[in-house]
Amino acid sequence: MANHKSSKKRIRANDRKRLANRYYAKTMRNALKDIRLTSDKETAVGKLPKVTSLIDKLAKKGIIHKNKAANLKSGIMKKLNVM
Repeated sequence: MANHKSSKKRIRANDRKRLANRYYAKTMRNALKDIRLTSDKETAVGKLPKVTSLIDKLAKKGIIHKNKAANLKSGIMKKLNVM
């Protein structure tokens, strides 16, 4: 158990950040699922900028790794090009 004031504060801050990171990661996964399950190319192309922007923001904040972000965007692009 934490004994110092600063360590107690760090625990509280880490909990807040963990919840925020989980929220953004889940939002990204839902957006990816939505664009992957879309069968209409026009709709998917319309959603593409929003999803890629979300992925880039998460990579910039360090919630996901930059290589994972690149792989996710690459996978989306491949799927759209096949449609």
